[in-house]
Amino acid sequence: MKKRALISVSNKDGIEAFAKGLIQQGYEIVSTGGTYDLLKKHGAINIPEITGFPEALDGRVKTLHPAIHGGILAIRDNLSHMATLKDLNINTIDIVVVNLYPFKATIQKPNVTEAEAIENIDIGGPAMIRSAAKNHAHVAVIVDPADYDKILEELTAGGITADTKSSLAAKAFRHTAAYDALIAGYFTKEQYPENLTLAYEKKQALRYGENPHQQAALYSDPLTASSIVTANKLHGKELSYINIGDADAALSLVKEFDTPAVVAVKHYCPCGVGVGDTIAQAYDRAYEADPVSIFGGIVAFNREVTEYCATKMNDIFLEIIIAPSYSKEALKLLTKKKNLRLLQVDMEKTPSPGQHVVSITGGLLIQERDNFGFNDANLTYPTKRKPTEEELKTAKFAWTVIKYVKSNGILIARDNMTLGIGPGQTNRVGAAKIAIAGAGDRAKGAVLASDAMFPMSDTVEEAAKAGISVIIQTGGSLKDQDSIDACDKHGIAMIFTGVRHFRH
Repeated sequence: MKKRALISVSNKDGIEAFAKGLIQQGYEIVSTGGTYDLLKKHGAINIPEITGFPEALDGRVKTLHPAIHGGILAIRDNLSHMATLKDLNINTIDIVVVNLYPFKATIQKPNVTEAEAIENIDIGGPAMIRSAAKNHAHVAVIVDPADYDKILEELTAGGITADTKSSLAAKAFRHTAAYDALIAGYFTKEQYPENLTLAYEKKQALRYGENPHQQAALYSDPLTASSIVTANKLHGKELSYINIGDADAALSLVKEFDTPAVVAVKHYCPCGVGVGDTIAQAYDRAYEADPVSIFGGIVAFNREVTEYCATKMNDIFLEIIIAPSYSKEALKLLTKKKNLRLLQVDMEKTPSPGQHVVSITGGLLIQERDNFGFNDANLTYPTKRKPTEEELKTAKFAWTVIKYVKSNGILIARDNMTLGIGPGQTNRVGAAKIAIAGAGDRAKGAVLASDAMFPMSDTVEEAAKAGISVIIQTGGSLKDQDSIDACDKHGIAMIFTGVRHFRH
């Protein structure tokens, strides 16, 4: 039988050169559609010439035919299979080169209709890929143009190895699985369906994970347009596993603000947040919030980085700066630091898409992302003293930031900046003590925010000792009255939000 390769690709990058390389190795090319139009000048045979059946239903039916799938699926050392091919006058197909209709690109277009999406669901392509991958002991299946050169090298050296065919088959099954997952996701309306299919694309290998002995890689959600994963790196070395997590936390928080804002993050937790009338004022407040912890951190801006801010940041060690843009003068200053990463990211304020997924041993925990903003209608004021207008403004700022502090979390704020943050403690009063210690004398007259309710009045007592004037917390504890009474005793105004912001 003739050596035969079937080529039918949506992504035509490099396909003409690859086809010519196969022809030089003695392969006959069979093709269809737009790929045939490209390759017919090189002697490619059109699929209908093989099947004896014309393309039908506006091209929906082309390759779903025994003359194609028989040639792919026949086990070469099975005498019965080969006898059947001979009786039916079917030639074997030894190489299958297929990639699929651009379903992802189609659904990413603005105002795409469901009918357009449906027409870009490939049927024959996945069938051929799966047939070839199933029979990879005898057939090489290629779905990625990046593999073309390797295949030609191996053919020139004597033939495609069994290991390569096996590896290609695994990639092919991943390719069709990801494709089907995208389609399933597009049509699935249930929030938590009976089977969860996730389609992520490898963005890059990372040097290591949280620790040097852990391997790691970064995968991207192909349908999320604006994120750290899609950021434009203007300068600096590659991001690490921890860098990416920190940067995501910083970007998510800074996007919460409409006014100029700057967020400093260490170990996924904000260490300094400032807002102001100008981005310079916001940066100064974020830095002054905790000038120690910002060292080696990530700083995110929701406005252009100015020369003033760049000059200030040039004096300290930072891992990453994130912003929608940088002035020419700022870039000139900041790019002098070889290892400082400068990321440019769209700051469009949209809720984080998708689900929050946590890996556990044996499964996944999945929940909606905490996109709940601030709702004045939810607020209640249970204490005798009510917050002033300025105190309420600060309380809202503190409540916006506390959503991004690890639980149990306590935060102290005043004058449009954080003063002390107590994250991730096993008890709430312990978190309060850390936040108060960080704020020091600045805690007097400040606002204290808690990500969840007070189970007892001990946190209020600690706040009173520090001179806190307002507390904003969830409310809803069986012992709320104890905390209310403690506030009244010390003249503290308390605000209940009715919303919890646990973050583990």
